[in-house]
This record gives sequence, structure tokens and C-alpha cells, in this order.
Amino acid sequence: MPGALVIDGRAMAKAIQMKLAAEVAMLERCYRGKRPGLSAIICGRRKDSLTYVRLKRRSALACGFRTFNVELPADVSQEELERRVASLSEEKSCHGIILQLPLPPHIDKIAALSKICPDKDVDCLLPVNMGQLHSKERTPVVVPCTAAAVVELLKHSGIQLRGKRVAVLGRSDIVGFPVAALLLRHDATVTVVHSASHIDDIADVVGSSDIVVAAVGKPGFVKGEWIKPGAAVIDVGTTPVDDPSKALGYRLVGDVCFDVARQRAAFITPVPGGVGPMTITMLLRNTLTVFKRNLRL
Repeated sequence: MPGALVIDGRAMAKAIQMKLAAEVAMLERCYRGKRPGLSAIICGRRKDSLTYVRLKRRSALACGFRTFNVELPADVSQEELERRVASLSEEKSCHGIILQLPLPPHIDKIAALSKICPDKDVDCLLPVNMGQLHSKERTPVVVPCTAAAVVELLKHSGIQLRGKRVAVLGRSDIVGFPVAALLLRHDATVTVVHSASHIDDIADVVGSSDIVVAAVGKPGFVKGEWIKPGAAVIDVGTTPVDDPSKALGYRLVGDVCFDVARQRAAFITPVPGGVGPMTITMLLRNTLTVFKRNLRL
């Protein structure tokens, strides 16, 4: 069969961001200069984290958002970090707060995240927001960004979710669990495999799935030979690997062996340029949603 269609996450993200920017401009005109505000808090100088925060800020500014980025040293105290998060939670012009992960090892992540006002938790990491995603009787106000990005990439590519067999590799609170929950809300039949799953079972599940979502953070973990012919493959993995030939000194590598998988799949996302740009776009969409709720829209 011919090679897979490579899903262009950058192009999708650009199209959606243009619509977001137009809506922000319209609301600014109608509501006396009010605009959505987004804050990213980062601790330390980890290169990939700095890159992600820079890209989020650039996209936010391009869409007309206000930004309130906070850069703290890697040795920041727990008390100082929590104070800064709490301060932004009280800032009326800030509608979305993200705490860039991973945090330094001495920081209590749960305690720091708990200082985010639930209404401003646009990453959906707090239990109250995650819980709504898992409840059939509730409709979440906002959806975890990467999970939303995965579903949007599939839907925009014309891929049917209802009744399809989906393999989700990974069970993190940021990707695996919310992706599985959101796909279930779209009536997919979802199987989650993880670090405790036997490798033969993982290969079997992947090989029988119509859609594969890889989010284990291990470059090349998903072998191309595992992929079912005609499947859709969404590679969430973005592991930084040292590469002196790159301007930043590293490159991002996905979880899927792209070249072989591309020959078997019908659709596949690249790394970079697939899930990443759409995740940022979903973050902006969540922030705009919170802003509109504040306007009682």
C-alpha cells in the first residue's frame, strides 16, 4: 500500500489560531479592550521546557492574548513558587495558568498545582477538572490540552472514532489517562497499555488497533511492524535527544519508528510538527473559553 498521509499539525494549528485571533479581536472591540490572559510559570533553565514556554507565549501573543510569564530559578523554594502561583490565581486579568512540567525534584508538584484556581487550570491537571472528563453525566468546561489535540487531529483528518479500536500507550495524568477518557466519550473502544504491560501484549494490542496513540516518552518504542495496515498513528512522544547539528543543541524524537510505520499506516503524525502545535492551540482555546465564561458568554 502507498505510504501514510502525514498529518500536518502545524497547518491545522495555524488555521484554528487564525479563528481564535479573530474572535479575540472581536471581543476586545466589544468589551472595552478586555483580552484573555495566559501565564506560564517555569522553574529552571531546562532547554526543552524553555522552548515549549517560548512557543506558547509566541502563539498567545499572535492571537491577541495578554501574557504573564514567570521565570524562576531551579532552586526556587516551595513557598516562593506557591506564592507566585497563588498571586496569579488572584490576578483578574489572568484567565489561564500553566505550571510547566517537569518541576525541579525538590518541589512538591501536587502542592504547587493545588495553588492554581480551578477555574484557571487550563491544563486540566487538578482533580476537580480531570474528574469532570471521566464523568458521563458532566460536560467539561475545558479538556486537557494534549488529549484535545489528539482528538482534533483525528477528526480534522476525517477519521471516524465511534466503534474504532484504539490503543493508548501510556497512563500519565497529562496524556494517557485523559486521552483514553476523551476517546471513550467519543464512543471508541479503548485499550490502555503501559510500563507494566508485557511487551508481547503491547505488540498484540497495537497490531489489532485501528488507531494508535503513543505517549510513553521512549524514542522508537513502537515498532513500525506492529502497526495494523491502514491504521492511524498519533505520536505524542517528544523526547529531546542531543544533536549538535541543531541550533538548540537537540532534536525531538517520537515514540514511533516513523519510517517503517509510515509504510503501513494510512495516517501518521510527525515529530515535531504533529501533536505539539495542536496542543498549544488547545491551550489557547481553553484560555479563551475561560475568558468568555468570565464575560458571561
